[in-house]
Amino acid sequence: MGLSDDDVREILRLIDDAELSELRVETEGFSLHVVREGAASAEREEEGSRAAATADGAVTIDAPMLGVFYRAPGPGARPFVDLGTHVEADTIVCIIEVMKMMNSVPAGVVGTIAEIHVDNAEAVEYGQPLFRVEPA
Repeated sequence: MGLSDDDVREILRLIDDAELSELRVETEGFSLHVVREGAASAEREEEGSRAAATADGAVTIDAPMLGVFYRAPGPGARPFVDLGTHVEADTIVCIIEVMKMMNSVPAGVVGTIAEIHVDNAEAVEYGQPLFRVEPA
C-alpha cells in the first residue's frame, strides 16, 4: 500500500509542527529522509555536546533521546560502525527509533570506536552511553 498525496502532506505538516531537524522513515519498499534546511549544522553542533569525556580521556556518545537502538540501517545490513571504525563528527553511528520514526545519530566527535555499550534492538534512555570513542 503506497502513500497518498494526503499522507505525504500530513507527514510534512507533522515535521513542520514538530521541533525535528531531520526525519527518516523506512518501511519495506519505501524510504523517506527529510532534513530541515539550515538545521543540519546546528544539529551537529548540538550532537557534539552530547558526547561526554570519561576519566581516561575517551569520549562517550550518548543517546540523544529514548527509543530503540539500531546499529544498522536495516535488517541484514552492515552496521554503521564497528569496533575500530574511525568516525568524524558527522559520521552516522546508529539509528534510534521513536514511534516508528528513524532518527540518525551522528558521532559528534572525531576518533575511533573503542566500545559499543548497547546491543542491537535494545531500548535506550536519554543520555545513556552508546559508544566509547578514543579521540583522534
